Amino acid sequence: MAVIERPRYLEKLIAKQHNGRVKIITGIRRCGKSFLLSNLYRAHLLANGVRNDRIIDIALDRKEFEDLRNPEKLYQYIVERATSPDTHYVFIDEIQLSYRVKRPGVDESLVPKEDRDLLYTTFYDVLNDLIARDNLDVYVTGSNSRMLSSDIVTNFRDRGSEIRMWPLSFAEYCNYSGLEKADAWSRYLVYGGMPVAVLESDDREREVYLKGLFNTVYRADIVERFDIENVEALDQLVKELASAVGSLTNPAKLANTMNSVARAGVSDKTVKRYLDALEDAFVFSKAERYDVKGKRYFDYPMKFYATDAGLRNALLNFRQIEETHLMENIIFNELAMRGYSVDVGAVRVVETKDGKRTDAMREIDFVVNRGHERAYIQSAFRLDGEAKKQQEITPLLKSDDFFRKYVIVGGSQQPWTDERGITYMGVIPFLLQPELLQ
Repeated sequence: MAVIERPRYLEKLIAKQHNGRVKIITGIRRCGKSFLLSNLYRAHLLANGVRNDRIIDIALDRKEFEDLRNPEKLYQYIVERATSPDTHYVFIDEIQLSYRVKRPGVDESLVPKEDRDLLYTTFYDVLNDLIARDNLDVYVTGSNSRMLSSDIVTNFRDRGSEIRMWPLSFAEYCNYSGLEKADAWSRYLVYGGMPVAVLESDDREREVYLKGLFNTVYRADIVERFDIENVEALDQLVKELASAVGSLTNPAKLANTMNSVARAGVSDKTVKRYLDALEDAFVFSKAERYDVKGKRYFDYPMKFYATDAGLRNALLNFRQIEETHLMENIIFNELAMRGYSVDVGAVRVVETKDGKRTDAMREIDFVVNRGHERAYIQSAFRLDGEAKKQQEITPLLKSDDFFRKYVIVGGSQQPWTDERGITYMGVIPFLLQPELLQ
């Protein structure tokens, strides 16, 4: 069986080994979280002398472990198998499937209403207890961002350590496929990096798999988790987002489009709830709009990007393969994979046209930050002529600061810097050489 190595994530797990925290691997379902933990990391442990019976591997999405979705039973199962003082490695896959159970012997009438949540045992309680045991090193995976990412500090009391996982990056895909870089780019642009799709050799089967992912996996999870009744509206919203990746939008605009085109009958409040659900399931990511000079965020509009290009194309039945928008989407994902926070930049520019001075907001595709690092990036598939070039670089120059500035174009152009300090490079070198942005 072919194996796709994921060294970026494996090294992160190894670095966090025995750190006294629960290691939480999050990301969209089917991106390789289970394989990373139960195959790649297990192989690393075994190669370094850990006995197989010291690894407790529980997949809550499998029938044989269904009873262990009860957190009390999950706790008992693990404790009974970790009786020796030797370190045991606990793997719990899809932890969000664990439900809460009421604690026995508690008179509910004596508990204040605001404390009723304390009547229940949750997987948070189980994990907090397990990581306090000296002979346990605990790892979990989950496909629910809100249940895991945003609640780590609250529920694990600073004892959680998150690793966000993505589908294969272009560099990972290129390395596995063995194709020439340009050929690899052409295929990645269409089919993306979901591991099963990458492993599939037949394009037709690859398309069938990607088309089925949303209906059979993501939509079912979202509908159940958020109790969504209007599934048709959810499907329409997904298609709208997929069709307009990288376009500025907001819930009201999306609701208007859905109601006028598809007669969805939804409010902007409903659309906002559905957007939260899609983000929560890691299907789409949001980039907020940031005023570069005013140093503040706008409430609206924002941009949405698909977590995987192949999944995005499948949602549109592979009928809208626009390299311009897909390149921008892939650049966004790459920046997020590298650990940058990514915003959409807005710069106020005074323009003179027909003798009249006007104020206009011009866009910088990406304002990226990581620690003390900041950079501005424009995604421009082609720079056809001086007018197009000026359109792209004017917002960069009008930022009036000394942060690094880049224009990424299609192809394999090697980096070069003009007299104004703006660096131009092809998307393929950018994706394959992270050091070019440092």
